Amino acid sequence: MSPVLVIIEIQRDYFPGGRHPLVGPDAAAAAAARVLARQREQGAPVIHVRHESPAGGGFLEVGTDGAEIDARVAPEAGESVIVKHAPNAFVGTDLHERLRGLGAENLLVVGMMTSMCVDATVRAALDLDYAVTVVGDACAAPDLSHGGVEVPGEAVHAAFLAALGGAGAEVVTSAEVTGSS
Repeated sequence: MSPVLVIIEIQRDYFPGGRHPLVGPDAAAAAAARVLARQREQGAPVIHVRHESPAGGGFLEVGTDGAEIDARVAPEAGESVIVKHAPNAFVGTDLHERLRGLGAENLLVVGMMTSMCVDATVRAALDLDYAVTVVGDACAAPDLSHGGVEVPGEAVHAAFLAALGGAGAEVVTSAEVTGSS
């Protein structure tokens, strides 16, 4: 069976002009769109995960334009959409049940943020014994800081992908998935 593509919150607030812009979200969304197109061409399952924060949550707030899924990866008829309220897409949702219903053993993951929801969901999927492939260039992360040290988004992204690879996920590029250059 083809892997199930899980698209984690590629939502408008993460893009320039949004409430929480990431580093490189447009390139990541374009790569995710290529992976999504391949899944659709193959008739393989797709699950969209959308995060909704309560009013006053800062970003991805219910009912705002920023909480909408980016048009490049918008769901089509027949594709599942799961709404989550925690970083880990398995918490408080029926994601695991839907995946089991599909007979899924392998997941292909794209999305935002590499350092938060992608990380939390991939680690949970690994704990649940899914084989997980993360499409690194189809994910994006923010600039972060800690203890007076500024960490550029590119470094955050690379560090989290490296950690996920070390935790058991396979990390690949969209070109490797789609067979394009």
